Amino acid sequence: MMNVNKKMIGLAIAFLLLIAVGGLLSMQFNDASTKSDAITSEKHVVKQLQVKDKSIETSATIAGIGDILLHDRVYEDAEKDGSYDFAPMFAGVKDILKTPDFLIANQESAPGGTEIGLSTYPSFNSPHEIVDTLQDVGVDVVTTANNHSIDRGEKGLLSAIDYYEKVTMPYVGTFKNPEDQAKIRTFNVNGIKFALLSYTYGTNGIPVPSGKEYLVNLIDENNMINEVKRARELDVDMVVMSLHWGNEYERFPNEEQKRLGKLMTENGVDIILGHHPHVLQPIEKVKTEDGREAVIVYSLGNFLSGQKDDYKDIGGMAVITVNKTIQNGRVSLSYPSVDFEPTYVSEQGYSNYRLHPLSEAHKKGLISNSAKEINTHMFDGIAQ
Repeated sequence: MMNVNKKMIGLAIAFLLLIAVGGLLSMQFNDASTKSDAITSEKHVVKQLQVKDKSIETSATIAGIGDILLHDRVYEDAEKDGSYDFAPMFAGVKDILKTPDFLIANQESAPGGTEIGLSTYPSFNSPHEIVDTLQDVGVDVVTTANNHSIDRGEKGLLSAIDYYEKVTMPYVGTFKNPEDQAKIRTFNVNGIKFALLSYTYGTNGIPVPSGKEYLVNLIDENNMINEVKRARELDVDMVVMSLHWGNEYERFPNEEQKRLGKLMTENGVDIILGHHPHVLQPIEKVKTEDGREAVIVYSLGNFLSGQKDDYKDIGGMAVITVNKTIQNGRVSLSYPSVDFEPTYVSEQGYSNYRLHPLSEAHKKGLISNSAKEINTHMFDGIAQ
């Protein structure tokens, strides 16, 4: 009996020891698990996305504004004690411009600075300081290929580029040398990588210096298609193209714009931002033959200039929401929304130039055109 009790006691002790050791081991494993929680959770989430949903999605808003074309009456209004301050002109729209994830502006008058002499129509040269203001209000890059690119020759163009580089403002469309031109500009916004290209129909009859064709990108369909291909080789998700095209002061695109727009979108361009008409032209959402969606903004009009009336003082910001989906290793893009925020430039006797949201300017009685009217014009051309 005693032997049985000893055996029973021994078994009980052994059992308790096993429980104690097991508990200790359990505590050690739990502690290790807690320490690696962040890594384990992250892997778990990724695995769920890949296995359960089989897709990963990200989104970004890409926006564009129209011509920054500084007539003498505009830069003279900004002058104070020998320098130039454009910030007051943009104060009324700064908050709006800060809203998109990425903002593109068309710098039409080259900011070559006072060193080479400021000038106005028909041969523009603008103060450097406009670049500082654009950066301050949220512009991420300027497109520079337009009919005024070489108004003041190679010297004016290079002086503008020198200042862009000094203040680290990305630029595309004009270049300082062949190596600069060959470099495709790419940007990564919220995990969406895109290339930005810029071209113009011409340079107002001013010949590009022989042997220096790299100075400004001219519209050449074969070259453009080749550049789009080169951009695609950089593993970009999409290609955005700025085109200086169309007829001045016409509120609808001509047949050549439609043809070229279709050609570019069929050859890999996803978003086209149009300039040159100095008035707004509609936005069109298109479907390419390979099933892609693309957006064409035929003209963003003037954003800040000395022109007025007949819609030349109405501009705005087009905002394109881009969704990127990766499913089973394949990337697809969609544009769930394309929005437009109309703006207006007011002035008082060729001074006190100010930008306003058009809706506010209309309420104040500064202009008879309403935001609703302008948005109807812009979206009449969209293919639903």
